Amino acid sequence: MDALGAIAGIVVPLALVALGYTIGRVREGSHIKSLEQREASFADIVVTDLKTVPDADNVAVAQLVMGEAVIATDYFKSFAAQLRNLVGGEVLSLETLARRARREAVVRMLDQARQMGATEVHNVRLETSNVLSAGGRSKAISAEMFAYGTAIIRG
Repeated sequence: MDALGAIAGIVVPLALVALGYTIGRVREGSHIKSLEQREASFADIVVTDLKTVPDADNVAVAQLVMGEAVIATDYFKSFAAQLRNLVGGEVLSLETLARRARREAVVRMLDQARQMGATEVHNVRLETSNVLSAGGRSKAISAEMFAYGTAIIRG
């Protein structure tokens, strides 16, 4: 019984890690597909980081639009990031976290622009913060991305 208990003590945690990894990958893949579809639906909106609006004489409405997203990693990525922190270097497992948060925030900003009837968004800026980091009792890591810009309706 002792050998069986020892094996179960190893197999069960490994199975849970594998399950968490699989579910995390599936959910991340689903979110990325959703982002691709939503980004494609905004292809008609001109997006720039220009501080000034080109041909500003025929602007009827200029309004601030914004989008915010907070994306969290699964426990497997958090665990992998903590291991990487031990030896240093680039934390590839968290790059997708930042990329997804950025894309989601921009899509939400463009959705707000579309709702007001804008065809352009200029002076787009991104701000980020670390909302929750792995440490103490929490093992989760999440990132907040805030996108904002000036939506333009031509008159």
